[in-house]
Amino acid sequence: MKKIIPIVSILLMVVTHVAGQTNNPSISPNGFKVIPLGVKGGLDESNLSAYLVAAPGSDQYICLDAGTIYKGLELAAQKKIFKTSNPSIIQQNNINSYFISHAHLDHTAGLIMNSPNDKAKNLYGLPSVLDVFKKNYFTWSAWANFGNEGEAPILKKYTYQPLTPKLEIPIDNTGLFITPFVLSHVKPYESTAFLVRNKDAYLLYLGDTGPDRVEQSDQLTQLWQTIAPLIIQNQLKAIFIEVSFDNSVSEKSLFGHLTPKLLMEEMLKLDQLTKGHLKNTQLYVTHIKPCDSCETNIKAEIQAANQIGLKIFYPTQAALIELK
Repeated sequence: MKKIIPIVSILLMVVTHVAGQTNNPSISPNGFKVIPLGVKGGLDESNLSAYLVAAPGSDQYICLDAGTIYKGLELAAQKKIFKTSNPSIIQQNNINSYFISHAHLDHTAGLIMNSPNDKAKNLYGLPSVLDVFKKNYFTWSAWANFGNEGEAPILKKYTYQPLTPKLEIPIDNTGLFITPFVLSHVKPYESTAFLVRNKDAYLLYLGDTGPDRVEQSDQLTQLWQTIAPLIIQNQLKAIFIEVSFDNSVSEKSLFGHLTPKLLMEEMLKLDQLTKGHLKNTQLYVTHIKPCDSCETNIKAEIQAANQIGLKIFYPTQAALIELK
């Protein structure tokens, strides 16, 4: 006699099977946790741009840029953020994948140097970014070919995953989705902004970028137009954006970076698009370049120029940020 399975059980099995085919988006509530592994633009090689992002309740992080890996993980482990104190084990088991905004060394050196101790995983970037890894970094004359393409012998530790601008992709086992946007970083060179989604919450991380006016571009304007509705609906929890130099640096010498003046020029444009709602989104200033008084000057100049009441923060290496 055939066993009759109740229809409720069948539906439950179907739902369970379908959920198993997704990137596990139900592992946590809305929001994000962010661990800055490095926050500066140089010269200190132990504190260069790299941000771990995960959904709350998940131990699987994506790494947005990878200027510093080991030192940042070491400091985070000392604060008991992870279950182990071994930075190499954390890198192997808790970093799910890498998203590189552009191939400059202050955004890639940590990944390159720590690649021998890593596990196999995906390396995402615009095709122009991945080409630099294939031709310049993961070669036997420069280091070793840890990629899955290029100069033999091919070690196949990192699988190159080219991104398509404005196309959202799921990241397996994280609950996160990523949409890349092209930025101008000294024309004709490209950088990238990553819009990270967890359910209906968003985080925006920008790699190095110049302002539209100086770059003679509309890339930031296009990005602001895309995220403005998310800000109005209070879905965009934070923007991570660079300010590399203070206002004393001439626009001709910025080489695709922002100053406090230029940051506020762009934020005013975004605030107008959001009808004044931008003050509800946290703004994290990153990638400050080193000099005797640069950071002090930048903070003072941003504070003086912040006439629209933005909530501005400065991330600290290995200090957990919770966005709800």
